[in-house]
Amino acid sequence: MNIEITGRQTEITPAHRKAVESGLTKLTGILKEPFKAKAILAAEKQRRKAEITVTRPRKVPLVGLGESTDMVAAIGEALNHLEKQALKFNGRRRDTKREDKPQWKREAPEIELQMSVGIAENTAVPVVVHKFPHQKRTSQAHLVRTQDAVALRPMTIEEAVKECEFRDRDVFVFRSKDGVVFVIHRTKEGRLELIEVP
Repeated sequence: MNIEITGRQTEITPAHRKAVESGLTKLTGILKEPFKAKAILAAEKQRRKAEITVTRPRKVPLVGLGESTDMVAAIGEALNHLEKQALKFNGRRRDTKREDKPQWKREAPEIELQMSVGIAENTAVPVVVHKFPHQKRTSQAHLVRTQDAVALRPMTIEEAVKECEFRDRDVFVFRSKDGVVFVIHRTKEGRLELIEVP
């Protein structure tokens, strides 16, 4: 671990150096790889700022910033930021390593069985029996949320049919002037069905 500490308008005391070094040794346990660290400690009026940059070979650098009235507190805050980033980086790396690649489930192939049906061997007729997969094919529901298929104002059945034809919808929901909810549904044959919702 290579550490470079720079002081801007402040003197670097042994306590500051010890705080930086002890925090970075903890970071080596998290990152588990060699890195270079550069710490800039600055004083501006009553504020003390600490900026610690950790550079690793062939990876994005980690930067921790801290600001406080005390320099040791600012260093601690910057090290906390670095620790969070390092843990996030390690978690991301672990997630990508342990992520299972999707394996497509193959359906069981259709099995053909040869049988013969008949009273005697010379009168038997060969028959092919298909045994289908034991897994049922299921399709996922496709949900579409739209306001075009719902009437906002009460209307008569004739108005609703015209509106359904105009909007070119297979399903149209409307409310009559009495407050009863109806659904107009277009069948596969092209006919319109009126469904009253209880």
